[in-house]
Amino acid sequence: MRPRVTENYRPFAPRFIAVAYALLLMLGACGGPETSAEEQLREWVEAGQAAAEAKERRKLMSMISPAYSDNRGLDRDDVENRFRLYFLRQNTIRLLVSIDEIRVFGDTAAEIDLTAGLAGTNDGVLGISASAYRFELELERDDDDWQLISARWGRLGDDLN
Repeated sequence: MRPRVTENYRPFAPRFIAVAYALLLMLGACGGPETSAEEQLREWVEAGQAAAEAKERRKLMSMISPAYSDNRGLDRDDVENRFRLYFLRQNTIRLLVSIDEIRVFGDTAAEIDLTAGLAGTNDGVLGISASAYRFELELERDDDDWQLISARWGRLGDDLN
């Protein structure tokens, strides 16, 4: 036999649930373990992969420092132009990314070595393009955000530039 629900009990339940939910949110927001620098960097790579596959050039550019420069003589604007051109040429983009190593220096600087397979569909003769690259990325933490400051890359098996 089920107990009867009284008039006084019904209004109490929604208020109780709302207060319990608010307390859980507050507890979850404070006191939890901080995300380690390595975890943040893994999330940074995942966010970059998702932005590239979605062809979100602005999101990718927000991950690159205004002071970016590399051994090829490219600056941030050059990298943006390369993204723009690649995104225009490819109808769809898929990436398979493998992080080989992450090195963190004093929680404010890091290097990430990764391998990425890139595939895209396009309007070319074959309708598809694919390649694999190795990357060495250098990042600095700017407040709470990691920013790419330099990169070296090359096709898999070739030297990095």
